[in-house]
Amino acid sequence: MNSKYEKLVNEINLIENKLNCLPQDKLISFSEEVIKTISLKKNSPETIVNAFALIKEVSWRTLGLKHFNTQLIGGLILNEGKIVEMKTGEGKTLVSTLPAYYNASLKNGVHIVTVNEYLAERDQKWMGEVYRFLNTSVGLVKERMTEKEKQLNYNCDITYLTNTELGFDYLRDNLAISTNQIVQRPFNYGIIDEVDSVLIDEARTPLIISGKSDSYSFDKYIQAAEIARFLKVNKDFVIFEKERLIQLTENGISKTQEILNIRNLFDITEPWITYILNALKAKVFFLRDTHYIVQNNKIVSVDEFTGRVMPNRQWNEGIHQSIEAKENVPLSDMNQTIASITYQNLFLLYPKLAGMTGTAKTAEIELDEIYNLEVEVLPTAKQIKRKDLNDFVYLDELSKWKGVIKECFDMQKIGRPILIGTANIDKSELLSELLNDYNIKHTVLNAKPKKCKIRSRNNQSSWKIKFYNHSNKYGWKRG
Repeated sequence: MNSKYEKLVNEINLIENKLNCLPQDKLISFSEEVIKTISLKKNSPETIVNAFALIKEVSWRTLGLKHFNTQLIGGLILNEGKIVEMKTGEGKTLVSTLPAYYNASLKNGVHIVTVNEYLAERDQKWMGEVYRFLNTSVGLVKERMTEKEKQLNYNCDITYLTNTELGFDYLRDNLAISTNQIVQRPFNYGIIDEVDSVLIDEARTPLIISGKSDSYSFDKYIQAAEIARFLKVNKDFVIFEKERLIQLTENGISKTQEILNIRNLFDITEPWITYILNALKAKVFFLRDTHYIVQNNKIVSVDEFTGRVMPNRQWNEGIHQSIEAKENVPLSDMNQTIASITYQNLFLLYPKLAGMTGTAKTAEIELDEIYNLEVEVLPTAKQIKRKDLNDFVYLDELSKWKGVIKECFDMQKIGRPILIGTANIDKSELLSELLNDYNIKHTVLNAKPKKCKIRSRNNQSSWKIKFYNHSNKYGWKRG
């Protein structure tokens, strides 16, 4: 055990041993005293020890779960405003109850942020038993809630929600024309689950609220898409991959002006350059079955971090219309940005922030430099029996996928299931074809639900392989 926390953990366990013989009414009275003390002696060792011991005992009574010593350490780390790295299965959800209750006692609100609504709703109902036992209100914010429902849930002592809904509610509050329309309180303390995914992988992802714009031309999008097919990379335009920018060359400008029969591509009275650049971006940076799918004659974006389709999301600044023109589907109304914020700027608004994940150590430099968040690795409660095998590195992509297929074939022989993660739809379908060549029965799960089916040339095998889209990496996991 970390000597820094050993004394506190021992004190927590001593007090919890005294609490376990108290009847419910006495335990509630003890909790009321704890809350009063916290408001007077914020962050004192005495108040932390009492609050953590109380939660440990109440968790046992309500959920049948008692915090391990390592989980108590995890709670202490989170309460200090740090990130705790915990192995899968070590109980992050239970750990969060400790600092959540302690900080909720100050009555300024606590946000527990998860990556999807299912987890937020599950954790709110599950861990809510602990909080409700102690007369601490616990709320849940979901996408389709009304304004009044959101206000009610944000005003709870502890609120479970997704990072997406948190961000959009913040933007909507800043667009409100009346204080009655504001749903959020000032940010106080936040705990982020899968913190590296939110604060690093999606850090620069902008959340955007848009409104209808009339300053565009449908015809120009269609013509620009046709012109983009004739322009050649490095001859007519150059690509800046890192910045995701396109720049026309002199040759490309001349060719485009000749095709359009105009003198100046940059004429502000008849602007064409934006349409041409957007068409080229749609051609180069936005790939079908990777960044979007065509469904019911519409462009539907695919979330690159989750692999899920996002039917209500549009790319801004004319990119969405350029993709529609590229795919020859009806063009939708164009929107203009009204309000925008990135996750990085959003979470920097919290006076106190903490996070949990299984993979924070590799990003600790960025987390410290950008968010001033330290990372501490938590030991497991018991010795790990699982074997973490070494990575295989291949010279090219085809060799890699052949290695994956061989592993699948070997696992099929001994009847073990396997889950293969791909970065996009194309890769999942490519791998499916390779598996078909080896007569391996499998199921494809991607953002094209109508085409999900079991593909098999071997009806005698009941063994399945499942695919899933996973953020920004190709990989496979042994089942």
